[in-house]
Parts: sequence; C-alpha cells; structure tokens
Amino acid sequence: MRIAMIGTGYVGLVTGTCFADSGNEVTCVDVDESKIEKLSQGKIPIYEPGLAEMVIRNASAGRLHFTTSLDGSVRGAAVVFLAVGTPSAPDGAADLTALWNAVERMAPCLSPTAVVVIKSTVPSGRTPRWRTDCARAPVVRMT
Repeated sequence: MRIAMIGTGYVGLVTGTCFADSGNEVTCVDVDESKIEKLSQGKIPIYEPGLAEMVIRNASAGRLHFTTSLDGSVRGAAVVFLAVGTPSAPDGAADLTALWNAVERMAPCLSPTAVVVIKSTVPSGRTPRWRTDCARAPVVRMT
C-alpha cells in the first residue's frame, strides 16, 4: 500500500518507519529541508531503540522515502497520515496552523479513494471544517 506521512516528528517518523517495515511504500514529508536531508542520509533526529536501523533498512529497500514535496507524496497515496505539530497557542489552545496549512496544500492532490488519518492532537469539533476542505476523502481520527 502507498502511504504518505505528513510530518516527521516523533509520531510521524516512527509510525511511517513501522509501516514501511511492514512492507508498505511510505513517503515521509516535512517542510524542514534540513531535516529531510538528514533523514535521507540516515541521520535520525530522535532516539527510539532500533529506529535508526529500521530507517536505514527500509530506505535501502526502497520502501521508505523522505521529501519536502507534499503534492507529489499525496498524489496516488491510498492513505495519508497527518502527523504535524500542534503546539500550544498563547491562550493555551492547540495551534492548528500547521495542520490547516497541510490540509489546504494536500486537498487538491488527494485521490478520490484516499483515506486521511489525523494523527495530530486536534481538539474535538474541528473535523466539520476538515470535511468541507477535503470532501472527496473520508476522514478517520486516531487518538
């Protein structure tokens, strides 16, 4: 299965690598060019036992890719995971700026049969806007 993982923080990188290790073709996307370059060289920015070896093994096998091209990775993906950061805003609420930026950029590229999975910390009640923005694809929220 072809999977796009948007966000290469702890959640996105670990989840994407595990999906690749299960035999899926995974493209991990991030806006941070330096981070993508390091990941492509096998330099892992976080510590998780065995992760570095899994990243290198799956990248070498052609199942795990890293890019800044959101459009290219989403186009044709069966499943798109949103694992972008949702830091606290000054008022304590979740700052969803990165999430909505990703949604706006990827929506036109989604396959009509793609499933979008929100793996970011998104407060309840935000999915109606999401459904309007990405009406062509079903949405699943993971907690």
